Amino acid sequence: MADLRHLRGFCRGSTVRARVADRSLSSTPLSRHPAFVCYWAARAATSFGYQMQAVAVAYQVYELTGRPFDLGLVGLAQFLPAFLLALAAGQVADRFDRRRVVGVCQGVQCLALLALAGMGLGAAVGLPAIFTVIVGVGAARAFEAPTMQALLPALVPPALLPRAVAASASANQTATVLGPAAGGVLYGIAGPYAVFAGAATLFLAAALAMLTIRVAPRTVAREPVSLRSVFAGVAFIWRRPIVLGAISLDLFAVLLGGATALLPVYARDILQVGPSGLGALRSAPAVGALVMSVVLARRLPQQRIGCVMFAGVALYGIATIVFALSAWFALSLLALALLGAGDMVSVVIRSSLIQLSTPDEMRGRVSAVNSVFIGTSNQLGDFRAGMMAAWLGAVPAVLLGGVGTLVVVLAWMRMFPALLRIDRLGAGR
Repeated sequence: MADLRHLRGFCRGSTVRARVADRSLSSTPLSRHPAFVCYWAARAATSFGYQMQAVAVAYQVYELTGRPFDLGLVGLAQFLPAFLLALAAGQVADRFDRRRVVGVCQGVQCLALLALAGMGLGAAVGLPAIFTVIVGVGAARAFEAPTMQALLPALVPPALLPRAVAASASANQTATVLGPAAGGVLYGIAGPYAVFAGAATLFLAAALAMLTIRVAPRTVAREPVSLRSVFAGVAFIWRRPIVLGAISLDLFAVLLGGATALLPVYARDILQVGPSGLGALRSAPAVGALVMSVVLARRLPQQRIGCVMFAGVALYGIATIVFALSAWFALSLLALALLGAGDMVSVVIRSSLIQLSTPDEMRGRVSAVNSVFIGTSNQLGDFRAGMMAAWLGAVPAVLLGGVGTLVVVLAWMRMFPALLRIDRLGAGR
């Protein structure tokens, strides 16, 4: 009996010591992990370049045609390769060196934009060339995005992962703040082809930073390629209602509430602020997201995580409605900043849930499915917005999207009660 009491006391002491160790480790500065620092720099550079070229492409296409429908086609051209290549991308991420996969993808994006900039030096580039480059960039990003997501957990201890996710998101949002503004100003000064050349340089820098990362060798997937292995990520998510609910909530919220494709219409026709104003509008969501990511990196909510995530998505919908109805530039910027803050709450919680719930040997395939749901929903949402704007006008298209987002929040609270009740990260395992 004494031995049993001693054993119980030892176990309680071990549990307390483990909790103290976890708290101590979770407070370790991320700057002490050189691999993560290189990863952060690479993500910042590639996000900066992507945002610059996105502003240039959108404004150039709208200047060439003047049709909102064509802005929707820009989103579709990015969605299709990401959707069609997602499962193959997951296999590649799980079978090959993830650093090299990301580096090659960033190199491909660099070459595509250099080609477009080079063509523009000789003569005006038409829509076919622009859309060809968009498809090429979309194909490279189809492999890059899930591989970067799958690489992150190998760079920091598990206790630091939620903070690393938030800090990684801050790199993306910092670039998304500065990238569109820089792209818009450079477009106004030197034209779109200077923007493409600058973005290509940033993709090259990102590739070099990624290839300097050093991580411990990992055991790669050895099972033969089959339908079962290809769809393993889908099956993994389907068996976990909390993860499925979190991913699908963000999918439909962004699909309905996305207004990014129509920002050129607001910049030129409604707010009348030109390409530099467009850069500010595209940066505004990232400003809100950046502030929120810094807050979350320092102080992540520890309780009622599900409620916090639903509140973030609801804020996204409300802010979309305010932006749709605003004809005042300052109010539009504020609404977009709140939209970005709400979205960032959902991104950090969802990403942490997925990464903490997934074995390393499956992270590539699960991240690829997540990219289909989340990453491509942005492009498909742009297509939806462009189509609705062509039929109803820009303001009704954005307004209905915001209302639809709030409807999705209410529906998902009823369909996925376990997600609403989740109290802390790690409970979805």
